[in-house]
Amino acid sequence: MRVYRGLPKALAVLSFVVFTSVSATPSVAEVTAFKQSVAESTAKDSDVAAFYRDTGYAPIWTGKGNKPRDRRKALFAALENASYHGLSTKRYDIDGLKAQLKAAKTNRDLGKVEVALSKTFVKYARDIQTGMLVPKRVDANIVRKVPYRDRKAYLANFAKSSPRNYIKSLTPKSPEYTRLMKEKLKLEKLLGKGGYGEVVKASKLEPGATGPAVIQLRNRLIKMGFMKRSSTKTFDSTIQKAVQQFQLANGLNPDGVAGKGTLEEINTPVQERLQSVLVALERERWTNRPEGRGKRHVLVNLTDFSAVIMDNGKETFRTRTVIGAKKSDRVSPEFSDTMEHMVINPTWNVPRSIATKEYLPMLKKNPNAVSHLKLVDARGRTVSRANVDFSQYTKASFPFNIKQPPSRSNALGLVKFMFPNKYNIYLHDTPAKNLFSRETRAYSHGCIRLHKPFEFAYALLAKQSSNPKGEFHGHLDTGRETTVPLKSQVPVHIIYRTAFTKAKGHMQYRRDVYGRDAKIWKALSNEGVALRAVRG
Repeated sequence: MRVYRGLPKALAVLSFVVFTSVSATPSVAEVTAFKQSVAESTAKDSDVAAFYRDTGYAPIWTGKGNKPRDRRKALFAALENASYHGLSTKRYDIDGLKAQLKAAKTNRDLGKVEVALSKTFVKYARDIQTGMLVPKRVDANIVRKVPYRDRKAYLANFAKSSPRNYIKSLTPKSPEYTRLMKEKLKLEKLLGKGGYGEVVKASKLEPGATGPAVIQLRNRLIKMGFMKRSSTKTFDSTIQKAVQQFQLANGLNPDGVAGKGTLEEINTPVQERLQSVLVALERERWTNRPEGRGKRHVLVNLTDFSAVIMDNGKETFRTRTVIGAKKSDRVSPEFSDTMEHMVINPTWNVPRSIATKEYLPMLKKNPNAVSHLKLVDARGRTVSRANVDFSQYTKASFPFNIKQPPSRSNALGLVKFMFPNKYNIYLHDTPAKNLFSRETRAYSHGCIRLHKPFEFAYALLAKQSSNPKGEFHGHLDTGRETTVPLKSQVPVHIIYRTAFTKAKGHMQYRRDVYGRDAKIWKALSNEGVALRAVRG
């Protein structure tokens, strides 16, 4: 047995694999015992087993020399600081690993320790890089593909790298993750100091108001960073501007009046804001692609009711959106895909779910209902309603497709933007323009409606046309359905963030419109993630 200085006591007593003493030569039996132990311990983990087979069962944690010691040291340091990234230290059974190390006496014991350390390392690597939770298990409508890395490659790359540097490299490198981490620390310090202070006890406060509630409002705005220190006791222009800035940072109508909705957000405790940031960190890990989101991409944040075009990390276009209604069969899913083309003057091919759930009952009552829609048979022929007895059909047996020809009143408006996917989700125009003036805009059947679809089209075409507006309207004015391919296809990311950052300015918070983040927080909490209060 050999003892190393500078390591925790539990590690210092570790016996080196297949060595009974510093000078002893390992016997065949000892080597065989270690290999057999590793093989048995990896029997139910094909990735870890493959790594050890490829390396001839050479130890990376329990071998002789400084490298195994450095690897153990780097791993335990990362595990013990996992909560810094909003991960749960309980997932790694740190004390149990240390106890197993300390108790290792035989080569079989060391084989078990070797594998336990490798499995824990791989678990941590995947947690920190692509998240602890499986999105779809938390909510069925979070259907994005998490960019998981190869588990075997984690071990292979770690074994040939600087342990500390490799573990550090696993952390997401996006500016968003970095800024979220800063906000997390800021909120933890605020939590350590008691939070935002006394809540505002009022139903509505307007400019000119005075009294204790105005002081409460002033103090919370100061703590949140929307005002400099002030002794004013009146709802003056300074407080009004601060309220407006708060409203903008929370997706609210910036009227400068602290009404019911604004006060609900102002009175949100720091604990809930911190929960939102921890959820956002997990969500950012789910989207941690090696290639990033793309130099040019479309980002649709469902909670922000917005769609933006990003070019080289900068926002170059923004429009309001209407998203899926808050019903189980209408909510918009979260996923990423690639936009391939736009369709100008589109036909609306009514989804079967809408045709059978909404229109078939109407047609049973009145065959001439929804007369703007066409019935089409399996051969693509238009069918006269006079020849159809709708009462004989059920949702399952209804044999027709329903279509709406191109027109200004078409449900898809005058243009749709396609990134073909199995969820039948796309971006499109709409004749229902009035909905875009509302603060909360969850009304569609799941697709994303755009407030400025023409301008969105111009921005996309600008990369391939010297006259994007002229080209677009040239197709539009024909009245014919026309598909325009994008020469450079554009990634589309439909995300859901109740907490997100901007390169400059205040932290952004939005309401949990579908309740998804509440589910994620519950799942994180069940894994052992807890709020930290930093004092001092």
